[in-house]
Amino acid sequence: MHGIAVQFGVFVLLGAGSLTAQNKQDLSQSQIDEIVQKFAGKETQFAKAREAYTYRQTARIQELDDSGAIMGRWETISDIVFSPEGKRTEHVVRSPVPSLKNITLTPEDMEDMRSVQPFVLTTVDLPKYLIRYLGHQNVDEIGCYVFAVKPKKIEGTQRYFSGEVWVDDKDLQIVKSYGRGVGSVSRKGDNQFPKFETYREQIDGKYWFPTYTVANDTLHFQSGDQRIRQTIRYEDYKQFGAETKIIFGDEAKEDGKPGESKAPSTAPLIAPKKP
Repeated sequence: MHGIAVQFGVFVLLGAGSLTAQNKQDLSQSQIDEIVQKFAGKETQFAKAREAYTYRQTARIQELDDSGAIMGRWETISDIVFSPEGKRTEHVVRSPVPSLKNITLTPEDMEDMRSVQPFVLTTVDLPKYLIRYLGHQNVDEIGCYVFAVKPKKIEGTQRYFSGEVWVDDKDLQIVKSYGRGVGSVSRKGDNQFPKFETYREQIDGKYWFPTYTVANDTLHFQSGDQRIRQTIRYEDYKQFGAETKIIFGDEAKEDGKPGESKAPSTAPLIAPKKP
């Protein structure tokens, strides 16, 4: 995110912080490697399955003053749906004119909301990351293996996840992630990115899909500090049954009227506005 002389800084999330797994279980390296391979395989299945679901995504960012009152807002409500031809697309339901004063949204912020914050670690992406086992910890009574994850190297314009993931020790799917998006940025200046916490819930008794992302922090821009709150909700998952690839923005229609394309918001998420 880029500030208006302020940019999206690191979010300090409620209940998150620098987490360390408790009640560690001793596992051999071969056991750890096997768990990683198995959960990456499950994540690959999850990613493919989610492409066959429709859902509503509500993303909000709020600028707050020192007392916590809202100063500015950005919001987009989208339905991820399928066209009559079976092509998966994003239909923007509501996108009020942003009233953010001290930050703007960057393309990297938009990409993070789409692919990094609902982080999926598939078998294909596994070689891109360094993964370290931290131990075993319960999340809402769910036993989880906890792993630290970070990219081996930054390549091109790709965005990566850096943080920690909690993997259900029975279903071997990620049920919670905590971290931030990292990678090269297209815009020079005071660009910073939030730490976030994403929770998943079991859908149709089989797959753990992301349902809620939250970030809450004071961003430290060169021009000054800015409190910010971000939430993303993923709701009303329904299976469509088609294997298709998601397309963001290009086919979104304004007010649901055919032929009237609505450009997605490209204002930088967390980058300070220029004076």
